[in-house]
Amino acid sequence: MAETRVLFVEDDDVIREATQLALERDGFAVTAMPDGLSGLEAFRERRPDIALLDVMLPGMDGVSLCRRIRDESTVPVIMLSARADSIDVVLGLEAGADDYVTKPFDGAVLMARIRAVLRRFGHAGGPAGGGDADASVREGGVLVFGDLEVDTDGMEVRRGGAPVALTPTEMRLLLEFSSAPGTVLSRDKLLERVWDYGWGGDTRVVDVHVQRLRTKIGQDRIETVRGFGYKLKG
Repeated sequence: MAETRVLFVEDDDVIREATQLALERDGFAVTAMPDGLSGLEAFRERRPDIALLDVMLPGMDGVSLCRRIRDESTVPVIMLSARADSIDVVLGLEAGADDYVTKPFDGAVLMARIRAVLRRFGHAGGPAGGGDADASVREGGVLVFGDLEVDTDGMEVRRGGAPVALTPTEMRLLLEFSSAPGTVLSRDKLLERVWDYGWGGDTRVVDVHVQRLRTKIGQDRIETVRGFGYKLKG
């Protein structure tokens, strides 16, 4: 089996070298770059399986780099930040990142988050949870919610007949909602099912991804149930 290719962009020499060694010991093939511009060039040349991007980078910051990567690819992206400030987290997620880790980070935690992202990207072929789709109209394997069509076999989404481009994380999130329309799903449950968190995670990850999904499938399609979570309108 081919090694998983990791692009790691970090301007701190000590962190970059130590993390690269740890990743390589764990079986990853790592391309490490010290700034955003060289990171973008390496991304285009190497086409990695996952990208780890520090937020604060010279030349081109990590958020801008994430946006450039997302314009060209749905490859999973994890942002690394020395601060847990809301602005850092939200900007990275809104730029298209799938998850984030704050520094200083434990190596085992980083590995676990990387493997969790890779697992869910490798298993985006169907809903992770249970639920009943009877509230929608099923047409040849396609779930229909008004003008929204979700093809759970072909992993395609259409709105008003036009294709909707979703990242794998957004697709898994939509699959969770469409597998149980009208059912309220808590943030913790979505973290467990979509992000594969076996431990408590930051629910801001869920909130930002729900907002990103809303902009693509319709702002009123996913309803916020205050104090409980979200549900897809059947």
